Amino acid sequence: MSNGESPGNNEIGGGKPPLALIAGPTASGKSGLALKLADAIAADGRKAVIINADSMQVYRDIPVLAAVPDEEEMRQHPHRLYLAWDGAVACSAADWAERAREEIALAHKEEAVPILVGGTGLYMRTLLEGIAPVPEIDTEIRQAVRAIDQAEARAALEAEDPKAAERLAPADTLRTARALEVVRSTGHTLDYWQAHKVGGIGNDVSLFPLILLPERDWLYERCDRRFELMLEQGAAEEVEALKARQLDPALPVMRAIGVREIAAWLDGEASREEMIASGQLATRQYAKRQYTWFRNQPPEEWQRCESESCDIETTFAGLFHK
Repeated sequence: MSNGESPGNNEIGGGKPPLALIAGPTASGKSGLALKLADAIAADGRKAVIINADSMQVYRDIPVLAAVPDEEEMRQHPHRLYLAWDGAVACSAADWAERAREEIALAHKEEAVPILVGGTGLYMRTLLEGIAPVPEIDTEIRQAVRAIDQAEARAALEAEDPKAAERLAPADTLRTARALEVVRSTGHTLDYWQAHKVGGIGNDVSLFPLILLPERDWLYERCDRRFELMLEQGAAEEVEALKARQLDPALPVMRAIGVREIAAWLDGEASREEMIASGQLATRQYAKRQYTWFRNQPPEEWQRCESESCDIETTFAGLFHK
């Protein structure tokens, strides 16, 4: 991910405009901390705008399952890109990044401090670093690549893009085909295109990032409690409404944590106890994957908070007037 400038070294009102970022696994307390930061920014005499960076909270169909801030929380400070997409339309990282750039620019125009909040690392990376401008793949080449078996595709990739072959597992059929069709259609490897990303804002802002990595047992216990609370708040009704729409099962909203598990219960394929146990397990497994990603992928200089509570004014000291 692009670093922007080192956090804490930027004077407000000069240089590049500020962008706060709060990221971490599900149930780690990101939304609550964002509200506290927004309160502190308001007390410092400026407006704060909270911008969603979670790939499930963009869908208006699942406010409960996606743990979207409630109406009272959203009234405290402006919230953007929450419930902004209909579930029938897939929101890609590029789609979200385009909208996020617009919201950040608008906040800066209003002399407000935008606060990115979420657990989708790909969204944040796309926004900060940009996207690889891979040209459209030739249809005939794509069909030809997809028609060969994995052993032949793997051998071809080792010859035509050895770096990709070294990086990818031999059984990774989808990524092998993607890498092979890119090099054959464009004449350049995926690494080449990744090195020529466009549209990132990381070098245009003063970035103040924080990664939440609380103690795992505490996090998993919160995941378990939150799933049961979601059921009390209407998660099953959300899934019932999704089922009634008969959306494509491949759509992101249909793959949200809890949808499959609750649908199985609604269809009589699982007991309530089994549904709760499987939903809690899926949530913990997702949190574990996010935890690993956020521990290892963001730049080392990004601040990490491994406690259940973080001091806002110390952590984001560079955001406030001295």
